Amino acid sequence: MKDTLIRFTQAAALALLVAGAAQAAGEHAGHAMSMPAASTPIGKPGDAARVTRTIEVDMTDAMRFTPERIEVKAGETVRINVRNSGRIRHELVLGTDADLKAHYDMMMKDPGMRHEEANAVSLDAGKTGQIVWRFDKAGTVSFGCLEPGHYSAGMKGAVTVL
Repeated sequence: MKDTLIRFTQAAALALLVAGAAQAAGEHAGHAMSMPAASTPIGKPGDAARVTRTIEVDMTDAMRFTPERIEVKAGETVRINVRNSGRIRHELVLGTDADLKAHYDMMMKDPGMRHEEANAVSLDAGKTGQIVWRFDKAGTVSFGCLEPGHYSAGMKGAVTVL
């Protein structure tokens, strides 16, 4: 019972951090996760019909994204095609540095979590996936692989929104 209460409290705190006043949009390993209902500092889920371009991102077992830096225009909706060319599971999660770090800390405690949100794609070896995202505001949106050990090994990147 105590473990269940702790897990619930952690999930609730993360949901508040990530989305504030958001709606539930997914679940990973019993943890409810909220996604932005409206624009947040990182943008919002995009409409596939409004995609202006596609960006290819590769994830490797060297704990790197290629490219690790992406540039988009404020207001642009992009499709990010993600490929895991490694032999182990990797993921790409968009967020603020603080949100990614907080969620990574949770992942270290519960490595079985899987991401099914609009701002994330979690892929087994050799698989592909995509994120359609609208980057609303100028600034920087971070991304990282939150699989245990990956983020701390440098599996991070950034989207510069011009």
